[in-house]
Amino acid sequence: MTSPTPDRPGALNWALILGLGVIWGTAFMGVSTALEGYGVWTVTAGRTVLGGLALMLTGAAMGQGLTGIRGARAWGFTVLIGILAVAMPFSLLSWGLSHVSSAFAGVAMGAVPLLVLPLVALFSPEEGIGPRRIMGVALGFAGLVLLVGDGAFDSTGRDAEWLGRLACVGAAGCYAIGSVLTRRAPAMPPVSFATATLLVAAAVMLPIALLIDGVPTDFPARPTLSLLYVALLPTGLAAIIRIRVITTAGSLFMSMVSYMVPVWAVIFGITLMGETLPPTLFWALGVILAGILLSQWRNLFGPR
Repeated sequence: MTSPTPDRPGALNWALILGLGVIWGTAFMGVSTALEGYGVWTVTAGRTVLGGLALMLTGAAMGQGLTGIRGARAWGFTVLIGILAVAMPFSLLSWGLSHVSSAFAGVAMGAVPLLVLPLVALFSPEEGIGPRRIMGVALGFAGLVLLVGDGAFDSTGRDAEWLGRLACVGAAGCYAIGSVLTRRAPAMPPVSFATATLLVAAAVMLPIALLIDGVPTDFPARPTLSLLYVALLPTGLAAIIRIRVITTAGSLFMSMVSYMVPVWAVIFGITLMGETLPPTLFWALGVILAGILLSQWRNLFGPR
């Protein structure tokens, strides 16, 4: 059995990013519900603290504790990724969503593959960047814009809206940089790696949350359950999957999940939250799938 590569990600990595799209597709809904009972910074810190602790217990049971990260270089990458790819984007996106529409935030997150392209070309050339993949990524982004509609770029009239938009784009940039850093990091057990990055983010975010929001004194059931869900699945489990996919199939392949998340978010919004079906959903889904198909043509059909 051959090992996965950026040109041949393999069936398991395809299954993992499809599952990750579903998990992350529920994240906005979970965070929004958690924010009904907790402050922005408390939710951000809570998901990293609880997610990190859950992974620490999981890693200990699997023999993938923090001792699996050896050497100053490995710890250096871990700290950088924990700050740049976890703490910063979580914070920027949470703050940005208080000033812009969620539709704009969805478009911003969909820009991750576009931001990954030049970084991969510079720092991870073994993944292979060619006209086919560039066109596929651009087509996927066009489908995402079609999905959310022109309203994503309408003004909300909120204070500091332009700063909120910059924050959302900055979060996408953090995810793109984090993907390439993860690809270049020394080999580490995935659970150990994911645990350490979340604990680094928790060490950064917990003091900020305590300083700004204070210690929670009330624990309402629905927001608390939502926070636990977000911490365990879209944060903890997703961190392990993300690292596994990037280190085996590449950061560009991993970035394709950015086009799946908004689709699942819309589907869950319709089925679970009673939202209206967007008239362009099926057209947008077709364009997004065409973009993924084009960018992954060699993997699916072989070189032609």
